[in-house]
Amino acid sequence: MRKTLLALCAAVGLLFISAAPANAYEPVNIVHTERVQAGPYGLTIGFSTWPVRAMQSLDFTFIPDGGIGTKTGTLSMFNPETNHFTRPQPLARHPRKRDVWGLDIRSLPAEGAWTFRFAVDGPQGPGTGDLKNLTVLPQPGPPMGLSWAISTLPLIVLVVLVALAWRRTRSRLRGGGIPATA
Repeated sequence: MRKTLLALCAAVGLLFISAAPANAYEPVNIVHTERVQAGPYGLTIGFSTWPVRAMQSLDFTFIPDGGIGTKTGTLSMFNPETNHFTRPQPLARHPRKRDVWGLDIRSLPAEGAWTFRFAVDGPQGPGTGDLKNLTVLPQPGPPMGLSWAISTLPLIVLVVLVALAWRRTRSRLRGGGIPATA
């Protein structure tokens, strides 16, 4: 009993010693930036992947001059496929880069010339600015339909194998093969 308790305490101690805060996610690496003037506020828009491609996940950061401390903002995006702006969404802190606003692992659904519209409000009043003609290239890799078709092949093979096994088992249980009870 004493050895078991000692081993349990040692395991719990090792768990607490090794449970230091882990850097579970890699930091946001900005590889390209663009500048936007939203009224009296300058914004630096950062991209974690460049050039931007449709359906490819990336991080966006939005860094106002002077920090985000006393400012609020919204972002709406013009989708060239629908020819409409999205409903404005509040700019929130990036989950992995807490000192700036941002979007984490977001993808743009269509290729074309996108526009990001920023509305920033702060001590110098409200301001609006656009990042125009953000070129989004075609989706990398094969077309989405072909990708889905290839990825469902193992499922189709599994369903066929289960159906064949079920048919064979059912016919044997009806008397065509080995008896069900011995």
